[in-house]
Amino acid sequence: MDTEALGRTRTGRFFMSIMAAIMESRLRYKFFGPQKILEGAGLKEGMKVLEIGCGTGFFTIKASKMIGGNGQLISMDMSPLSVEIVTKKVEEVDIKNVKVIKGDVLDTKLEESSLDEILIFGVIPAPMLPMKKLLIEMHRILKPNGIMSVWPPSWVHYSIIKSGHFKYLNKQNGVRNYQCAGK
Repeated sequence: MDTEALGRTRTGRFFMSIMAAIMESRLRYKFFGPQKILEGAGLKEGMKVLEIGCGTGFFTIKASKMIGGNGQLISMDMSPLSVEIVTKKVEEVDIKNVKVIKGDVLDTKLEESSLDEILIFGVIPAPMLPMKKLLIEMHRILKPNGIMSVWPPSWVHYSIIKSGHFKYLNKQNGVRNYQCAGK
């Protein structure tokens, strides 16, 4: 599916605006508040973190505050509309430790072993993300012993373990944490 082409169509932009409204709804914040979920990922001051599929930035601002001014958050999405929305949010609150980029999670173009943690929140399972390729790329860009945090946990847990690239650590606040293995 060419999401970029779809996003340029009237129907695609309408669909994306509906999804953005749902993702930013008060009910979502009430029942799935970003703070508690991010605490489950164990973000710490000074970390370099990749947020995959940042969407409307539901987790972006809170995550940037948790890693502080000495940390760096790279918020990536394949949708130009999502990148536009999150960029505006970050600019409105004048946060300097966030870089919002349009990118492909199967080929991030990020430096090897450069990240402390990767957040994959609400993105998988997605039919356009082949797990094997995704896990190879996540393993490549994480530092040795880096953490990949996945929410909500689902059947992908077994795919992650079976890949041999990650070791299961724990589940906190509904977030499953995996440590980069074999580097």
